[in-house]
Amino acid sequence: MPHDTTLIGTVVAGLGVAFLMGALAHRLRISPIAGYLLAGILVGPFTPGFVADTGLAMQLAEIGVILLMFGVGLHFSLKDLLSVRKIAVPGAVLQIAVATALGLMLGLWLGWSIEGSAVFGLALSVASTVVLLRALQARDMVETEKGRIAVGWLIVEDLVMVLALVLLPAMFGDRGDEANGAGMLQSAGIVLVKVVGFVAFMFLIARRVLPWVLHWVAHSGSRELFRLAVLAIALGVAFGAAVIFDVSFALGAFFAGMILGETQLSRRAAEETLPLRDAFAVLFFVSVGMLFDPKVLIEQPGPVLATVAIIVFGKSIAAYALVRAFGHPNQTALTVSVSLAQIGEFSFILAGLGVGLEVLPETGRDLILAGALLSILFNPIFFTLMVKRIRADEPPEPEATDAADVPAPCNAGVVLIGYGRVGSHIGSLICGRGEGLTVIEDQKDMAAAAAAAGATVIVGDATKDSVLRQAGIEDASTLLIAIPEGVEAGAVVRKARAINPKLVIVARAHSDEEVADLVRRGADHVVMAERETAARMAERAMLTLA
Repeated sequence: MPHDTTLIGTVVAGLGVAFLMGALAHRLRISPIAGYLLAGILVGPFTPGFVADTGLAMQLAEIGVILLMFGVGLHFSLKDLLSVRKIAVPGAVLQIAVATALGLMLGLWLGWSIEGSAVFGLALSVASTVVLLRALQARDMVETEKGRIAVGWLIVEDLVMVLALVLLPAMFGDRGDEANGAGMLQSAGIVLVKVVGFVAFMFLIARRVLPWVLHWVAHSGSRELFRLAVLAIALGVAFGAAVIFDVSFALGAFFAGMILGETQLSRRAAEETLPLRDAFAVLFFVSVGMLFDPKVLIEQPGPVLATVAIIVFGKSIAAYALVRAFGHPNQTALTVSVSLAQIGEFSFILAGLGVGLEVLPETGRDLILAGALLSILFNPIFFTLMVKRIRADEPPEPEATDAADVPAPCNAGVVLIGYGRVGSHIGSLICGRGEGLTVIEDQKDMAAAAAAAGATVIVGDATKDSVLRQAGIEDASTLLIAIPEGVEAGAVVRKARAINPKLVIVARAHSDEEVADLVRRGADHVVMAERETAARMAERAMLTLA
């Protein structure tokens, strides 16, 4: 050919083979992620046939990470981030320490140096941004308390990895011991200054400039220009954050999304980036498969199994124990632990840096890649098992024997579960008409907003019988379930129906599967946004034609 087509060939091969393998995985009723990973192996350098450019594939995958984190930032406010800091910061740091220690012991057992073993353990401690967010988004869990904790945990892990990537060259570069110590302190100070500078820039300058730019473009009336502005902001801020402030692309994109998430155009911006987000996320999984050499499974089965065990079980058990230790319910602990039971992009970067500094042996990099591929492959299965575990019938809670310890039930005809974006609108409509309303909400800030609107508020977990009874569910006429998470909604429906068989239950859903599940569990009416929008638009059209 007269010109270089490496980029085109990589994109075509990656997406084309991913489509075929993803369709096959769908046909076999397994996660499409398995098909995308297999596609990467097929077009990678370790299998015969066409070989795509691994370097280009990794850069394309990085765009997917940027767009995905930008989308999450659009739905994740600063208030959400600060609300989980008490669990996300100490939890992430302690979990990283546990996983690093386990990896260190495995490395020493394999005969590596203590430095290489420590780098190996550190690479096993950080979860993949793409895998975690895809799993949460697929189950509408990003905006739940569990999702906020998992995402906040991920942000802390990213910050720790940014620090590690800067300190490793200072520690193991071509310097003497004294220079290494001085270099470490100097590098740590520089990283701290840059991170603080980046956060200050985003909240003092970008917070004013970026929304103004987006509003100006929106008023131009050009959809094409609006889409271009959103992509330019997401990619531009991410690139600038990495080049100027030395933070990760993902972190920069997340903050850009969080800034724009405070505007009224956040939903439109999320919709405009969705197609590209999905396409480049697929390329991420393909790029992971391209790095994997299947021979390591045959040559080193024992170390591979040990590596996967640390990622899937060691790290998850530590996360579960930490979340429970901080007083969060079993459902939250399960969600966070399963979300973190995989590794990804930062692990590859750390492994490459460790090998480049001649600290980590190449065998360690192969084990990290094998652990990443297998843990990503197993993660959807673990999520499915987790959902089934949460949906399983729980034993009835013991009745309180001391009547003085049981709060008096509320006397309200309507009980509302959740006071988020949907619930707050419902609450304002009901309370605005002077009707009695009892709200069950587990987030203190949202509970305070419900109380300010005039509702009677119960702060607690709506999946518990005692909380439902305290809200007066036995005598209520209507139950409105406005929480976005289908698993919890199903549990609430089942328990509320058991307590009050005559109760009229209205719930929300995001898919036909959730509608069917909620109806099966006892919901009288299930509202799906797309259907309701279509019905209202058709109704308006009929009125004009009448």
